[in-house]
Amino acid sequence: MQRDRFGVTDDGTPVDRYILANARGMRVSILTYGAVIAALEVPDRDGRPANVVLGLPTLEDYLRRSPHFGALTGRFANRIANGRFALDGVVYELPHNDGANTLHGGNRGFDKVVWQAIDGETGGESLRLRHFSPDGDEGFPGRLAVEVVYTLGADNDLRIDYAASTDRPTIVNLTNHSYFNLAGEGSGDVLGHEIEIAAARFTPIDEAKIPTGEIRPVAGTPFDFRRPAALGARIRAGDAQLLFGRGYDHNFVLDRAGLDGPAFAARLREPRSGRVLEVLTTAPGLQLYSGNMLTGALVGPSGRAYRQSDGVCLETQLFPDAPNQPHFPSAVLRPGERFRSSTVFRFSADGGGSA
Repeated sequence: MQRDRFGVTDDGTPVDRYILANARGMRVSILTYGAVIAALEVPDRDGRPANVVLGLPTLEDYLRRSPHFGALTGRFANRIANGRFALDGVVYELPHNDGANTLHGGNRGFDKVVWQAIDGETGGESLRLRHFSPDGDEGFPGRLAVEVVYTLGADNDLRIDYAASTDRPTIVNLTNHSYFNLAGEGSGDVLGHEIEIAAARFTPIDEAKIPTGEIRPVAGTPFDFRRPAALGARIRAGDAQLLFGRGYDHNFVLDRAGLDGPAFAARLREPRSGRVLEVLTTAPGLQLYSGNMLTGALVGPSGRAYRQSDGVCLETQLFPDAPNQPHFPSAVLRPGERFRSSTVFRFSADGGGSA
């Protein structure tokens, strides 16, 4: 594992970059700022490596302009309706940073803090990061101790293990917000990527992208990815849900949630390079986001601008707005309990021809 200095924040806090590598040509760059996966190099079917996540060239860019590229989002990943929730009879008010709603933990979520790297506690190509969120942070109750461990395996598996504990009842939902492009960062849109999602149901949203509370079958809709289909095959269908999301920005109810270990959730394949990403998780939901809000205003390390659908997010998580939806899996964490979630990004390359 290598370490170098990536920059310094406005208040003088140093930010380091850690690089994990294995013998099969995979390299992962992780920042202590936001626990960001800044680059992820994976070989194609001919053994040629390319960075397959969107990112930004400098720390200044991440501080000022990042749409959560590669970041760990929390305390509550995704949206909370009207920036409020009730817990044990107490109503908590949160920042409104997404219209009337709270998105990814508020104005200064976990993606905007410098995490502490814990040396000497992991073996091999593994990095442990820790953060302490004080009681009342962004309106959330309880002092929350959070850890994330990134582990790069010999078989091109990148595993992310999340854990958290609290001293007061609170809510927690953690995920990684990487934007994937298996053809390579800056190579254009991902609409030709083939995607499969192990979900027979999804949670529809309203115009503010808040779940309506319904859990709807995907059958007969543009959200049916139970068999592989191009991401862009139905993205421009005149479906109200796609209009609300400006594309895909929806939570899928995973079929195999609740198993003891990470279970298959999704597969992404890029036909030209042959790169394949399998996602396995212990989480009950997966947010498919097709990069709808990328406008060309951001330029990546390749020097190319990012436009709509130049990356796709596969965010393993609890359901959006879970604190306000009693029939959704609970996001409540109490003293003496431990939040745990694990996700594996498994990379390979097939031997098929170009699309």
